[in-house]
Amino acid sequence: MICFDVTKKSAAIAKRKQKRFCGSRPLFLALSLCIIAPVTGWAENPSGGAAQESGTGSAPGPAHALAMHGTPKYPADFKHFDYVNPEAPKGGTIKLAAQGTFDSFNPFIIKGNPARAVVQIYNTLGKTAEDEAFTFYGSLAKSIETPEDRSWVEFTLREEARWHDGQAVTVEDVIWTLETLRTKGSPLYRFYYASVEKAEKTGPRKVKFSFKDGENRELPLILAQFPILPKHWWEKRNFEDALLEPPLGSGPYKIGKFKPGRYLELERVEDYWGKDLSVNVGQYNFQRIRYDYYRDSTVMIEAFKGGEFDFRRENSAKAWSTDYNIPQVERGQIVKEEIPTQRTSGLQGFVFNLRKDMFKDPKVREALAYGFDFEWSRKNLFHGLYHRTRSYFDNSELAATGLPSGEEKEILEQYRGRLPDPRLWTEEYNPPQSDGSGNIRANQRKALELLKEAGWTIGKDRKLAQQSSGKRMAFEILIQSPLMERVVLPFKKNLERIGVDVTVRQVDSAQYRRRVETFDYDMIVDVFAQSMSPGNEQREFWGSKAADSPLSSNSAGLKDPIVDELVELVIAAPDRESLVQRVRALDRVLQWHFLVIPQFHSKATRVVYWNKFGHPDVIPMRGLVINAWWVDPEKEKTLESGQRSPKQ
Repeated sequence: MICFDVTKKSAAIAKRKQKRFCGSRPLFLALSLCIIAPVTGWAENPSGGAAQESGTGSAPGPAHALAMHGTPKYPADFKHFDYVNPEAPKGGTIKLAAQGTFDSFNPFIIKGNPARAVVQIYNTLGKTAEDEAFTFYGSLAKSIETPEDRSWVEFTLREEARWHDGQAVTVEDVIWTLETLRTKGSPLYRFYYASVEKAEKTGPRKVKFSFKDGENRELPLILAQFPILPKHWWEKRNFEDALLEPPLGSGPYKIGKFKPGRYLELERVEDYWGKDLSVNVGQYNFQRIRYDYYRDSTVMIEAFKGGEFDFRRENSAKAWSTDYNIPQVERGQIVKEEIPTQRTSGLQGFVFNLRKDMFKDPKVREALAYGFDFEWSRKNLFHGLYHRTRSYFDNSELAATGLPSGEEKEILEQYRGRLPDPRLWTEEYNPPQSDGSGNIRANQRKALELLKEAGWTIGKDRKLAQQSSGKRMAFEILIQSPLMERVVLPFKKNLERIGVDVTVRQVDSAQYRRRVETFDYDMIVDVFAQSMSPGNEQREFWGSKAADSPLSSNSAGLKDPIVDELVELVIAAPDRESLVQRVRALDRVLQWHFLVIPQFHSKATRVVYWNKFGHPDVIPMRGLVINAWWVDPEKEKTLESGQRSPKQ
């Protein structure tokens, strides 16, 4: 699945949920920030590029960009991002595939199954640079101002910003959008924007957001991320309906032809008001983006090889290694490419539901981790392509490794004696390992030792039971994608050998969604996708309040006041170095909670595509930026000629 503009942190949780429910795993955002004192902002010049009103952004007054920590990479007069081709031709069609179905063009509510990439029709106040950790440059907004303590933020909208019907984007649209998302949208919006105390109009094109007490330096950037909706269009409709009427937008694309559950086309807006902005130059090159919907991933692969669609992000190591050994790849008609990424991999794993009594004891959770034989899976299932995950922020400087030191150690010292496991001070957390032979008897013995300490023993029937109650250890692993069976079933077999009854249940997307949203499961395979600048979303992942909130991303059900405090420390980090140290402290505590049996990750994005595209040579830190690709007319002509030739 291809996602466009997935770097918007305000939509991160929503995207994580969407991908959890469609069988794909998330791409997540990478972010960074800058402290600009005492007031910072962005501003544009008459030509459409950015022209800073106050030098580099370190002086009071509006500036051209806002970063979380540090200084924006691009100067006020930058013409385009480094990772785009400003001369990229416009035109052509990219055909993509989506798994599942859709019956709604409203992705902001719980009801319905929203169509892919509908957010492409909207604009946000600011736009993230893909080669920085967390920096925003103006999109709908031409300037941003915020005091040193970031207790409020004020945006000035561009005069030329227009909806597709020609009406101007107004301050009223911005305020209405925020309030509507918080009152009628998915519960995650109420959570995510809970710290916004007031939104008010302060000028003809100025909107100011004031924040509640508490140090939250990320809020100005978060407010730059949410898509602005047209008040005048939605006032005539019920926002809480899963409508299939194409909504009005202000972005580079609009909804074209579609058939519910079958296909959707997005058409490039020829007179898009923002096409010449420096943040958009070299992007949104496709004339048309088409999504065809498929029920099954196997059918999708065959459809791709048959030329039914153009581009596929391949998440299956087996498919990558075996399904594309075809003549079209040998002839260069299909390209297999690994696009490197420097973003954190986050963590995918078997998640224990701590709301279940069976999993409340951390010794039980630690013990069951010895049943997952990653080394065997890597060799026999993954063709050696994946790396073992051990951190919630793997593949980045944010990961807690070695032993606590420096500021991280100082932070953790205040909780000494109350942390989840004393080994945190003397051992580096690492998941169980094997030699890859499939013989994990030593690991199984260790699991039984831990389970015995937790009050579980093997009975005469060779089943594991609780000594105090006689209750057998039995649980269900809930999955949606059949691809996950090949990972889950060996895990199930290994646990059964030590007397654990494991049931693997695959359900359809609707049932899976209902059960996950209501925490009706024992164990699921979930992803905690992370950014390069973690912040407010950590409350949703680990916060005690989120544990009891249906639809939240705290799938483990963790309630730990120490974790709550560490999350708030992360959110309040004053600079990049402090953020790194605070995230490491959070990561280390989470590791020793044994909430998840970590699985694996890739350090590159694997894509296959029909050889009709061009893309920039520069790959940003976040990797794939499909918006910067284009259809190469000569390549497309050669490809079509080759496909028609009987010799091919």
